[in-house]
Amino acid sequence: MRNSTPLTVTLIAAAALLASPGTAAAAPQPSDLRPVADLAAERLATADLVAAAKWGTDSPIDDPAREQQVLDTVAAQAQRIGADPDEIRRIFRDQIEANKQVQRGLYRRWTAHPDQAPTTKPDLNVVRERINRVNTDLVDAVAGSTEERTAPTCEPELALAVVEIHHERHPDLLHTSALIRSLASVCR
Repeated sequence: MRNSTPLTVTLIAAAALLASPGTAAAAPQPSDLRPVADLAAERLATADLVAAAKWGTDSPIDDPAREQQVLDTVAAQAQRIGADPDEIRRIFRDQIEANKQVQRGLYRRWTAHPDQAPTTKPDLNVVRERINRVNTDLVDAVAGSTEERTAPTCEPELALAVVEIHHERHPDLLHTSALIRSLASVCR
């Protein structure tokens, strides 16, 4: 994770503000960036399933052929709907790296605590079908939020969306840091 990205700094500041006792702020208005953050979190949740499917097998976390397939598919979808394929590729490269960040973190956890390792293996093809559906929705959400992503308020709004997701879903530090990583290229 890039530790000094503006989004990371903004997120930390937003979290500190929201966590401060006695902070009385007006309720934030929903943003068109919330669906982007929600879909990124949903996509990231599949990392646990991918890691469980690969755990104890010869399947590596890094799968350049699959990654290229995902990038080519989302770029083609972007082009079909009139979005910038290069921008979508950049955003999805972050999605992929964040997913691998979670997988690596889970592998470390399971190696250190074998009793926490998965005992069943999800079907990786089924998991990938789910990822593909989320990818389609995420491309649409990114393409539909161009105005918000280019606005000066993008980073604070995206940070607020991450704080809200964190508050609602209570992810651990591994998943929270990966979510931040997954959104690094969303704002222009």
